[in-house]
Amino acid sequence: QVPLVESGGGSVQGGGSLKLSCITSPNTYGNCVGWFRQAPGREREGVAAISTGGSNTYYDDSVKGRFTISQDNAKNTVYLQMNSLNVEDTATYYCSAREYAYCNGARWRDPDYYRAWGQGTQVTVSS
Repeated sequence: QVPLVESGGGSVQGGGSLKLSCITSPNTYGNCVGWFRQAPGREREGVAAISTGGSNTYYDDSVKGRFTISQDNAKNTVYLQMNSLNVEDTATYYCSAREYAYCNGARWRDPDYYRAWGQGTQVTVSS
């Protein structure tokens, strides 16, 4: 199991940007790492995922062109750069990981695919 620590959440006005970080331990390389979000009263939904062993990336349609997932293996960190934020992006964001796995199009959105989760970081976007 890969311990995960998220950071970078906060409050921002619509149109603004935030960058979330997920530190994985002991290593980032070779995992499927996903970002999910959950708003009050809604189910947890997949936002983006990356295969850190091959850099394949996946995005939900609602964030394509606005969010970018990336990795820095030297820092054991996966990032989620979020631009052009709007009120619908308000949620608690969670980092998740499955060790020694590649993300794939069929499973990356499935929370049950992941074996480890972070504690969550709140993102609030005001209009």
